[in-house]
Amino acid sequence: MKLSLILSSRLRFKHKFVDSLRIYVRGGGGGQGLAQYGGHGGRGGNILVEGTQMMSLLRLIKENPQKRFVAKSGENSSKLYVVGKPGKDVIIKVPLGVCIKTDEDREIGDINKEGETIMVSKGGRGGGPWNNFMGERAPSKAVRLELKLIADIGLVGFPNAGKSSLLKAVSRANPKVAEYAFTTIKPNIGVIQYEDLRQISVADLPGLIEGAHMNIGMGHNFLKHVERTKMLIFLVDIQGFKLGHDHIHRSAIETVLLLNKELELYKPELLTKPAVLILNKIDIDESDTKIDTIKKQLESIYSQGELLKIDKSIQPDRLIHFDDVLTISAKEETNIDVLKQRLRGLLDHHAELNRSEDQQMTDQGLGLAISERTNVELTRDISSRKQLQDEHYGTEIV
Repeated sequence: MKLSLILSSRLRFKHKFVDSLRIYVRGGGGGQGLAQYGGHGGRGGNILVEGTQMMSLLRLIKENPQKRFVAKSGENSSKLYVVGKPGKDVIIKVPLGVCIKTDEDREIGDINKEGETIMVSKGGRGGGPWNNFMGERAPSKAVRLELKLIADIGLVGFPNAGKSSLLKAVSRANPKVAEYAFTTIKPNIGVIQYEDLRQISVADLPGLIEGAHMNIGMGHNFLKHVERTKMLIFLVDIQGFKLGHDHIHRSAIETVLLLNKELELYKPELLTKPAVLILNKIDIDESDTKIDTIKKQLESIYSQGELLKIDKSIQPDRLIHFDDVLTISAKEETNIDVLKQRLRGLLDHHAELNRSEDQQMTDQGLGLAISERTNVELTRDISSRKQLQDEHYGTEIV
């Protein structure tokens, strides 16, 4: 009986997904100085956070169950070693995409690149003339590591929209798929592999529900992962969506607007991301009629601004712009190849636009700098010529 409980516990721990972790950190204390010889104590070790693809927050917990990190103190000054050795730094390996915050929710920094480091606790200064040769202690504090997944594309949709089925269809990922809501309770990452070895990562994120921006349901656990994606896919069931018997059935167009509004209320900047609307489940009966209706509704809303007939409670203040509207059946893998090529094209298109904008800003900044330098040189040249004239002809006295 005990063995089965242990195995069950280990299995649960193995499949657990951790995207937030609070840890205790304290830099090492500074070593004592030696006033008699003017000796300086070594500085205390620092606590650094370093990004690597080979780490997860779950693994960090397994390797450091106490979640406590304390650096070594600097060595004291002595007759033999007038300058004490510094304490050894402690490096905490974390996955890419981690945002480091204080308990007061102040952001310390982000780790997005391999080998990128951020100091979270500085070691104390060694003893010397500046502090009466008394080594200084480093303050202790707690910091939060919040993981925000980094992926090229993020799937946004209500539960049972078919996100897991789509991820399975476009990549080698094998997420849980079933005919009920909330099959995805942790993010899954899949990779679209192209014939020329190009890869695009896609994140299947836990399903949204109304009120997610207020942390209802999966709430912020879902929305924070949307922030680091380059493009959003709004995946919508053409039949609409109903969470349960006690909830209102939402049509497909209402679903689009609700998803739009949830992102807007959580963080309006998300609406500036490139986005594609995918209408799923075209394998059902009368799908052509439903798709025509949805497209006409989209056209009336985006072209003519007709939101008056829609429930005001689900109307966003700002509509997200869709680069394209595509129809698929994730279950039957209909139009999947077309979708994969279109996603690649749009990602490349927006990457080129971003490069052009960055180059334009660089050129403008360079042009301004050259203009300022030219004005300075011109002023300096005029001044030099006047000085030469004064020296040659003499300064005119009035």
